[in-house]
Amino acid sequence: MDMREEIGCGGLETGSVDLEICAACGARRDAPRARSGVAPRVSAEDSVEEPVVVCQDCGDVRPFRRLPLLLVTGPSGAGKSTAAALLASRLSERVVVLDQDLLWIPELQDASGEHRLFRRTWLRMVSAISQNGRPVLLCGTVVPGQFEASAERALVADLHYLALVCEDEELAARLRARPPWRGWTEERIASMVNFNRWIKRSAAETDPPMSLLDTTEASVDDTAVHISSWVVNALVAGLEGGPRPSGYQPRGQEPAR
Repeated sequence: MDMREEIGCGGLETGSVDLEICAACGARRDAPRARSGVAPRVSAEDSVEEPVVVCQDCGDVRPFRRLPLLLVTGPSGAGKSTAAALLASRLSERVVVLDQDLLWIPELQDASGEHRLFRRTWLRMVSAISQNGRPVLLCGTVVPGQFEASAERALVADLHYLALVCEDEELAARLRARPPWRGWTEERIASMVNFNRWIKRSAAETDPPMSLLDTTEASVDDTAVHISSWVVNALVAGLEGGPRPSGYQPRGQEPAR
């Protein structure tokens, strides 16, 4: 048996894991140029149509894996980080589970620019992980439009959003119960409650739309089970080229249309 097959390295021949660095000439692309196209194989007859990244300096064309990005978002206190601790083991055979706060460092923060460098860096990270053949489930507060505005958006396939929400009173209670060092003042809590309301009101109208999961009465384990089911449905829809999954709606409540 070929050693590459034995250790599971067969399949798509990609270049550098960091797609912003050309594997042929070493040039760095500040804005990646990716498109669908014909990526050459051994011969013209063996060429296939797939996503390619094109070096702006030497013109080198390399195929790459463009996998979907699954995003679990929602207000602070809705249960994203708590559920993420269980999702890594539940979904280890399907996705790589990461917390968005891993890269929340001063060097990447810029409130005046809606933290664009932070979003761009995450898309680069997701794309690099995708070259290993597994999509990413990213848990953290984000809304449709923030990742989509980055040039690196071209490096990933469809973005799927699942927003965790809960009743206002429950959300406020959860935030008040957090340790004082986390700084949850009444003003910050009120702002997060308003964000929670906005998500429930706007989920069906964002582009792409957000699926909703109400965690008001759900245990952490139940929340993890529902997220896992959503992930599987999203991946199946992506593979079959079908519509985005409808996800889960808040109990007894439909998003405003």
